[in-house]
Amino acid sequence: MNRYQELQELVQSFEKDFIKCYDKGNKEAGVRLRKKMQVLRAFAKAVREEVRMQTTEASSVSATEPTQTL
Repeated sequence: MNRYQELQELVQSFEKDFIKCYDKGNKEAGVRLRKKMQVLRAFAKAVREEVRMQTTEASSVSATEPTQTL
């Protein structure tokens, strides 16, 4: 499963609590929703770190490759 699919599933899991919180005014659903948003925040942080690492690795590989002159 790729990270994009994980993100989609995570956001879709919020649907019931969003409806209960915003449409019905259910306070407990709001608490659950805030907790799930913290999970989303941690997921986003992990993805940002992975992207940063990939970018760093890519730039270090290109920096170590010798340049050819013709």
